[in-house]
Amino acid sequence: MSRTSSEYMFQQVTIIGVGLLGGSLGLVLKENGLAKTVVGIGRRQPNLELAVQMGAIDCFYTEPQEAVKDSDFIVLATPVDTYVGHVQRWAEHVPAGAVVSDVGSVKGQLVFDLEAALPSTVSFVGAHPIAGKEKSGVAHATSQLFDGARCIVTPTPHTNVEALENVRGLWEKAGSEVLSMDPMVHDWVLGAVSHLPHIAAFSLMHALHDLQDSTPEALELLAFSGGGLRDTTRIAASSPEMWRDICLANRENLLKMVDQYITQLQAFRQLLHDHDADGLAKNIEQAKTLREKLP
Repeated sequence: MSRTSSEYMFQQVTIIGVGLLGGSLGLVLKENGLAKTVVGIGRRQPNLELAVQMGAIDCFYTEPQEAVKDSDFIVLATPVDTYVGHVQRWAEHVPAGAVVSDVGSVKGQLVFDLEAALPSTVSFVGAHPIAGKEKSGVAHATSQLFDGARCIVTPTPHTNVEALENVRGLWEKAGSEVLSMDPMVHDWVLGAVSHLPHIAAFSLMHALHDLQDSTPEALELLAFSGGGLRDTTRIAASSPEMWRDICLANRENLLKMVDQYITQLQAFRQLLHDHDADGLAKNIEQAKTLREKLP
C-alpha cells in the first residue's frame, strides 16, 4: 500500500556527504519509510551512483542550491571543517521551517557558528551518532549501523524545541539511544573517550614502524603481531581526512588530553626503569579494573 505525503516523517531529506554515515542514514530513512525522497550531494559521481543503486538515496544533484531548495530536513555528513562553508553556500535557498542537522563527532563552537550561518527561519540541531566502522565510504553503509548505538544531540538556548524533538525522534527510529549534552561538554567528553584513543592508535602504529629498523636480523616485525595489536590499533585504519579535521576542530581539548596520556606513559616508564614489580602489578591491576567498568 502506498503512503500519502502526510504519513512520512519528512517529505525530502538532503544528505550532504553520502559516505558511511550519510549513506547509512539514507538507508534508514528509505527502509523505514521515514522520508518520501532522499537526495544526495557529494564530490564523486560514481560514489553517488552507487548510493542510488544501494537504495541509500533516490537521486543526486551537483548544485547544492537545487538539492536543498525543497527539503524539510538537511543533514551535514562531510568532514566537520567543511560544515560552515557548505551552509553559507546554500543557506538562503533553504525553505522556512526546515531543519538542518549533522552527524559530526565535534560540536562545541561549531554548533553556534552553524546557527549563526542559517536564516532565523531555519533551525539547526547538532547530532552525533556514536557509530561507525574503520572502513569508510558508502559501499560499507548499512541500515543497522546505528542499532543500539548512542546518539548525542547538542541543543543550545536558541534551539527550536520542535526541531529538537524531530531530530531526537529520527535517531530513536534508527535504533539509537538518544542523549542530550551541552556542545562544549560534548567535545570534552568525546575528546577523552573517542578522539584520544584514535591518537593513541595512530601513534602506536608509528612507534612500531620506527622500531622496525632496529629489529634483530631485519625481521618483518608486524608479521609476528597477533590479536592484541589488531584489537588495539583497529581504529588506526580510520579515514585520515576525517580524523585530521576532528583533531584540529577539538584541538584545545586534545592538547590537554595528550599531555595527560604522556604523563601516564612516563609514569609507566619510571616503573620499568626502577624495576618496580609491585608498582607495575598495581598499575596493571588498576587498569584492568577500570577496563572492566566499561559498558
